[in-house]
Amino acid sequence: VQLQASGGGLVQAGDSLRLSCAASGLTFPGYHIAWFRQAPGKEREYVVAINWSGYSTYYADSLKGRFTISRDNAKNTFYLQMNSLKPEDTAVYYCAATRGSPSTYATSYNYWGQGTEVTVSS
Repeated sequence: VQLQASGGGLVQAGDSLRLSCAASGLTFPGYHIAWFRQAPGKEREYVVAINWSGYSTYYADSLKGRFTISRDNAKNTFYLQMNSLKPEDTAVYYCAATRGSPSTYATSYNYWGQGTEVTVSS
């Protein structure tokens, strides 16, 4: 099972960025997907999750309205659209998958991508 995150980069405050996570080696519908992020010197932080069908999403309250998660099961890929980026969004962003219920806890996810780095300059 592999999750490959991509799309990170250096942007300015107010810009947008779309991260992608390509999944392979798993039966894609049936897995719930999430994004987490980890800023330097901080704990890994939950961002958002989406259930296997794509009909239910679960955002961290602080990020609701700026970030949007979506998935394309036909492409085995899911996305994180990030708008109005702020310097405090600077972090390594990780995608993760679980067969269990969508959760805000990193320990609930069995599979992880390698992370893609997002840097937002002021």
